[in-house]
Amino acid sequence: MSHISNCFKNYGLIVSFNIFILLFSINLASAKSAPESFADLAEKLSPSVVNISTTTVIEQKSREMPSFPPGSPFEDFFKQFEKPNGKKRRAQSLGSGFIIDETGYIITNNHVIDNAEKIMVILYDDTSFEAKVVGKDPKTDVALLKIEPKKTKLKAVKFADSNDLRVGDWVMAIGNPFGFGGTVTAGIVSARGRNLSGSYDDYIQTDASINRGNSGGPLFDMNGKVVGINTAIFSQSGGSVGIGFAVSSNLAKQVTDQLKEFGRTKRGWLGVLIQEISKEIADSLGMKTAKGALVSSATEGGPAEKAGVKTGDVILKFNNIEIKNMKELPKVVAGTPVGESVPLVILRNGNELTLNVKLGELELAEKENLIGKTSSKDAKSKQYDKLGFVAEELNSKNKSKFKLKNIDKGVIITSVKDNSSAQDAGLTPGMVIIRVGQIEVNSLKVIDEAIKNALKQKRKALLLLVKVENGSRFVALELK
Repeated sequence: MSHISNCFKNYGLIVSFNIFILLFSINLASAKSAPESFADLAEKLSPSVVNISTTTVIEQKSREMPSFPPGSPFEDFFKQFEKPNGKKRRAQSLGSGFIIDETGYIITNNHVIDNAEKIMVILYDDTSFEAKVVGKDPKTDVALLKIEPKKTKLKAVKFADSNDLRVGDWVMAIGNPFGFGGTVTAGIVSARGRNLSGSYDDYIQTDASINRGNSGGPLFDMNGKVVGINTAIFSQSGGSVGIGFAVSSNLAKQVTDQLKEFGRTKRGWLGVLIQEISKEIADSLGMKTAKGALVSSATEGGPAEKAGVKTGDVILKFNNIEIKNMKELPKVVAGTPVGESVPLVILRNGNELTLNVKLGELELAEKENLIGKTSSKDAKSKQYDKLGFVAEELNSKNKSKFKLKNIDKGVIITSVKDNSSAQDAGLTPGMVIIRVGQIEVNSLKVIDEAIKNALKQKRKALLLLVKVENGSRFVALELK
C-alpha cells in the first residue's frame, strides 16, 4: 500500500514539474525578444523619412580674432574689435524629418530649420520640394513644415502612445547622419521621462546610434509607429556614444497639433513659482512624504491667485493628476487647454483643500511680462541661536542700509552665524523672511511662535520663505 502511495506521490511531482516547465516556456515565448531582422520594418518606413537641407545667411566679421576659452577676460576685450564688414555668406546644414500627413506636413527639430532662409525637403526617391514653416516651438525643439506634393504621393507615419514604452523595448531610428540619407540604426529604450534643461522636457533615452544629421528624424517602435523625435546626443567627442535623446511622441503630437491649428503653441498657465519639496521641507510642514510642488509665490492677478492659491501652499493634485514632484506640474499644466477650469488640490496648514482654477495662456503671460510678478518704527532685534541668524523688524534705516525696495512686510536678516543651519542654507544678511511655514511674517513674534510650535510638535526643521535677488524661495532650517 505504501508502495502505491509513493508511486502516486512521484507521479504528482512529475506532473507538477511538467506543468512548471510548460508555464515557464509559455512566459518565455510571450516575452518580447530581439527581432531576427529590422529589414522589413526599415523598408516599409524609410519612404516616410525625409532629408532636410537648409540655407542660412551669415554676416561675416571684419577680421579673424584669436580664440579664447569661454569666460576668458580676453574674450570680451577682443570682441570690441569684431565688427560686421557688410559681407554675407551662405551656410548649409543637414537634418532629418518625417511625414505625418499625406497632404505634406512634416515634423523636424526647431534647431534644424531655425533662422534658415531656404528649406528644402528631399524625399526617399530624391524628389525635392521647398518647404515653408507652419510653426515652431523652441521650448520643445519641435517644428512643423509644409510642402506642396502636387502629384507626388506621400507616405505618412502615425504616432504611438509613448507612455506605453517600457525601458528595454526595441526601437529603430532612421535619419540623415552626416549627410548619409536613409541610415537605419537600432537599440533599446534606456530610460524615459528624461529632463535635460527645460521645464517641458520629456525625453526618451536610447542607445540606438544617433549622430549629427539625425536631428528631427523619427524613432520607431516595433509596430512601425513613431515614439519620439531624435533630438540630441550626449557626447564629448561629437559622435555617438550610445546615449541619445528623443522628444516623446505624446509631447511632440501635443505641440504639432497646436502648431498646425494656430501656427504657434498655446500652453496652459497656472501663474505660480514653485520649488521641490525636500525631506526637510516635508518634515517642517508635517508631511509624511516629500511630494507635490511648493508654491513660493503666486503671480499677482494670475489664475492661481484668483483661485485662492497662496504662498506656502503645496500643490498635491492638478486636474485629478497626482503631482509626485515639482517637475511634473509644468508639463501637465502646459498640456491642459487654455481657458479650461480644473480642480486643484492643495495642502494648507495641514489640511487638504480643493480649489477650482481657470487656466491662462503661458505665451500671452510671457508677452506681457507677468511671469514671476508677485504682490508686494524703530527696529526690534533678536538672535535666533537655534537657526543661526539675527533678525530685525523692517524700518526705513535697515531698508536703506541693505538697499531694499518695494518690501514692506517681513523681518530682515542682519547677520548669519558661521557653521549654522542658516549659513548651510545659503542665507545672507539683507535677505527678508516673509513667511514662516505657511504663515505671513509681520513681526519677530511670528517667528518666536513658529519655533515654539515646531519644538512642541517635535519637528526637526523650520520652513522659511525668504526674498532673494530673483524673487523668493523656501528654505528648511534645522532646529539645532
